[in-house]
Amino acid sequence: MSAIGVSANRLEILQIAKAVAEEKSIDQKIVIEAMQEAIEKAAKAKYGQEHDIRAKIDPVTGEQTLLRVLTVVSDENFEDEAKQLRLAEAKKIDPSLGLGDELTEELPPFDFGRVAAQTAKQVIMQKVRDAERERQYNEYKDRVGEIISGVVKRVEYGHVIVDLGRAEGIIRRNDGIPRENFQPNDRVRAYLYKVSRETKGPQIFLSRAAPDFMKRLFAQEVPEVYEGVIEIKACARDAGSRAKIGVISNDNSIDPVGACVGMRGARVQAVVGELSGEKIDIIPWSYDDATFIVNALQPAEVSKVVLDEDERRVEVVVADDQFPLAIGRRGQNVRLASQLTGWQIDLITESADSERYQKEFQERTELFMKALDADETLAQLLASEGFETVEEIAYVAPEDFISIEGFDEDVAAELQERAREYLDRVAAENDAKRRQLGVEDNVMELEGMTPSFAVRLGEEGVKSLDDVAGLVPDDITGWREPGPDGKPVWVEGILKKGEMRKDDAQMFIMRARVAAGWIEPDAIEQMLAAQQKEAEPPQELTEEERALLALNTLDGGDEAEEIDLGELGDLDDIDLDALTTEGGDDEAAPEE
Repeated sequence: MSAIGVSANRLEILQIAKAVAEEKSIDQKIVIEAMQEAIEKAAKAKYGQEHDIRAKIDPVTGEQTLLRVLTVVSDENFEDEAKQLRLAEAKKIDPSLGLGDELTEELPPFDFGRVAAQTAKQVIMQKVRDAERERQYNEYKDRVGEIISGVVKRVEYGHVIVDLGRAEGIIRRNDGIPRENFQPNDRVRAYLYKVSRETKGPQIFLSRAAPDFMKRLFAQEVPEVYEGVIEIKACARDAGSRAKIGVISNDNSIDPVGACVGMRGARVQAVVGELSGEKIDIIPWSYDDATFIVNALQPAEVSKVVLDEDERRVEVVVADDQFPLAIGRRGQNVRLASQLTGWQIDLITESADSERYQKEFQERTELFMKALDADETLAQLLASEGFETVEEIAYVAPEDFISIEGFDEDVAAELQERAREYLDRVAAENDAKRRQLGVEDNVMELEGMTPSFAVRLGEEGVKSLDDVAGLVPDDITGWREPGPDGKPVWVEGILKKGEMRKDDAQMFIMRARVAAGWIEPDAIEQMLAAQQKEAEPPQELTEEERALLALNTLDGGDEAEEIDLGELGDLDDIDLDALTTEGGDDEAAPEE
């Protein structure tokens, strides 16, 4: 290591710097700067750490200079005689020196000792490593989102270290495909999803389990996806086992599912082969959530779909024999469908749905019998016609009653009169109970307040405007939380589930806060404007705009303005039975 000393051969220094720079793919100037710092540390160890010593190596000639630097200061600012020099003394040495100038003194060359040489070596190695990591970061930070190829260097505790040529990447255990074993020198492709500055260890993170990896593979295998004619709108993976992708075509003449499958399944098989046999279901994507959910649960056939937009939950009814198919092996099919659509899917069989309906039908029948003083036959008829509450009977248009077989104007008027009397009776009872519970009268003045609602508020200890203003929407509508077994359970709020929407509850609370003087009335208008903006449907494209978009994409027009595709319509005209998809559970796989 003495070759790095001040007395070392000039050309040898430059040769060392050049060799290290080429080996690590870094700038030679960085290596020379590291050597200068190493020499400075060794010189300070010899002459004293308190001195300001600077080493310089000429990058052309290799000439080495060791300087001691003193800064000229005034008498008032003089603090350190090792690094500073008074102005009067500096003038004696060089009359041209002024305040802030530096006086340099060349030091004689010296040979490194064993300890100094080791220290210098460590300094140089650390500087080179830092420069190498910075070079790797700058080289790969703009390549995030690409598929990177490399050679397996080693495997450590399930983590795969990949040699990328000029850098190293890592496929962590949770980013790899289960049961996929790599050996040193194996070729591997992975998705680059993160590049970060780390003090030590790898800083290029790769994944073979990411959904984006599958998207990129389809873009490589399917020209229509690469060109943008077919768009992969969603992807969900159970890495190594099964995956679902949702595709849509911007050109009505191109079948997105068939294009991704390819002739005799060649395209999808290429992706499956890269993913170690992972089965892939290719699903037609739809702007209609219900249609997309039905498609996502393939190969199971769905009987009915009920959406709860507030909680982003959907209740899917399937035939009893389709229930195992919809769930899939270990819940895989419904889990992937939920990830693909972004909706929490609750499956229920037709028999269970029928039992629930019969129970609800019986409850409505008993309610109508009690409220209208009617016999069971009449109550069942009203329930079967779709009436769910007494309020609907009381305030529905008389024509809706007359349209029922056997009903005339007199019967309709009598039923509505009985319904209104019942509601008035219940309202009076609830109002009396509300007063008894201590709910203030000004609470009743809030828009959306009813006597029954006031009673429930009073039972929960909410009695004044300030009490109502202090609520949150979940207090009224209810919420979900993890149960003892980890599955989410529903916690009832002040109102039963479904009695009030979450946004309506938010608006009710906001009105209470305005009435209580907590906020200004403008806050409600701002919230309404925000909700309206979120609820605006996407702009629908005309057939001409779709054609122009497809042509522009095919021509490779990068400078085209971004167009909101909006509602492109259903894909009901697609014959799903005629399309071939790859994958599915064994029991769900179609016969070839």
